[in-house]
Amino acid sequence: MRILEFVFEAFGIFAFVMTPFVTIWGWVRWARREKQWTIPAVLSLIGFALAAGSALLAAALSFWGHAIGGFPFYDPRLMRIYAWGLLLSLSALFLALGGIWRLNSIRWHALFCSFGMLVYWFALAGSE
Repeated sequence: MRILEFVFEAFGIFAFVMTPFVTIWGWVRWARREKQWTIPAVLSLIGFALAAGSALLAAALSFWGHAIGGFPFYDPRLMRIYAWGLLLSLSALFLALGGIWRLNSIRWHALFCSFGMLVYWFALAGSE
């Protein structure tokens, strides 16, 4: 059981540290490269956009929580935000998986960011 906790914590730290960098790198890469409009490329782009939206939701949640002095234990609004974050990142992961089959500029960025955000939301919900 201790090894499983270590692996989960390592994934969490990796997601907290690397996901913002990969998200920014992915948007820069997508903006600089020639746009592809094949089905896998569009799936990757939509998945990446949903993962970035999930990251923006996490940042907004952090700022809002700081502004109001924190959330009460099991706040229903907070639980709904967790559910939306999990839904966004899980949808992004499925779309990113659909986009990895063909070469496009952000296929691995979409997959990594969606998985990182999924780990992030599970870590937040698990710490509640």
